[in-house]
Amino acid sequence: MLRLFLSDLTEKSRWCYGDTSLKSLVKTCLTDGTCAMLLYRLMQASRRIHLEPLAMLFNKLNGLFCHCIIGRGAEFGPGFVLIHSTGVVINGNVKGGTRVFLEHQVTIGAEKQQTPILEDDVFVGAGAKIVGPVRIGSHARVGANAVVVKDVPAYASVGGIPARVLKQRAPENRLASEGETELLDELASECQPENHGWWQAAHIPQDIDESAIPSVP
Repeated sequence: MLRLFLSDLTEKSRWCYGDTSLKSLVKTCLTDGTCAMLLYRLMQASRRIHLEPLAMLFNKLNGLFCHCIIGRGAEFGPGFVLIHSTGVVINGNVKGGTRVFLEHQVTIGAEKQQTPILEDDVFVGAGAKIVGPVRIGSHARVGANAVVVKDVPAYASVGGIPARVLKQRAPENRLASEGETELLDELASECQPENHGWWQAAHIPQDIDESAIPSVP
């Protein structure tokens, strides 16, 4: 359990601060989401040694103090990172690989008792929903507020409701940390109402120079 949590902490430090120095690791311990990561690993360890009452206790503590609900049977590999934990809900049958990064308000849930599978190096943006028997390919990125109901190919960036592929990247070594903010902002914007025509038409810039508009006879 300790080895898994240290792996989680190292990945979060690399994501937040770009390095894994002692100073950065200490700062990472104090960031939002780290307590939820620890309680999840304690719950996971308790379940593995068949201490179900203790696993349930850690599950409830996570919900009470971190506002994060992770089902007792959920399995994630090393490098599981909750960038922010508030509002995260994960079904107990969900399976995830290594280096899975989740923002706040993420829901990974079941449909007809079938749950998603997340492969390695996956990022899920704030407010995203992943529901049903879908597979999120390795190195995929799910934009903020996206609703994923179909499989996501490896190295794809998806966004929207329902989610669609916005960009298919060439294979690379691994998910970058904070160098991807521009693309992630683009993914988030795909899910906002202001990107639809009716909204754009209703919001006319206020700084138009009226003298530059030709008069109508």
